[in-house]
Amino acid sequence: MPTVSPEDLARAQLYGLLASLFYGPPDEQLIAALVHAEGFTDDDAARSAQGRELGAAWRAMTEACRNAFPVMLAHEHTELFAAPGRAQATPYLMHYVMRYESETPLVGLREQLAQWGIGRREGVHEPEDHIAALCETMRYAIAVQHRSLEEQKLFFARFLYTGGIAFCDAVSASPKACFYKLVAAFARSFFEVEREAFEIEG
Repeated sequence: MPTVSPEDLARAQLYGLLASLFYGPPDEQLIAALVHAEGFTDDDAARSAQGRELGAAWRAMTEACRNAFPVMLAHEHTELFAAPGRAQATPYLMHYVMRYESETPLVGLREQLAQWGIGRREGVHEPEDHIAALCETMRYAIAVQHRSLEEQKLFFARFLYTGGIAFCDAVSASPKACFYKLVAAFARSFFEVEREAFEIEG
């Protein structure tokens, strides 16, 4: 049975963390885990400018958890992503990549998920292009299905990177973002590190 390298396991865990944070606000348990989480080592951060930026974004996000209150984060999450008619940033990434109304990128995503044998969980009504769903798909592809780097790269480039960067920029630009501005900065840095790593791997 294929094994996952420590590096790929770490990647999968970060995708899983982002999926959790964007799907819903962190509870006390997750906040405490982030406060006590191990940071990036100097060796990791020194690999590139993107790596150093990722380490700094991680420290800022986890430090903010020391003074975070779940009820406040729940309110912020609702205001940013779920408030009817006044959400600050849509978490559905196809919104950011569609140039024409006739385009149907969600169809391509659904076809790809079907090819990988990934279906919607019972009781989940979110469209498949929610940022949390796409991050969870990457986690699953890495840690469970052991997809090749080429398969991961194609999925990431086609469905996550461009929309994900635009989404993070929209969150960062919102005057109502506080904690989630830091989450978005971390997510953006992580996506850039992933893009850089995929390019190096060829």
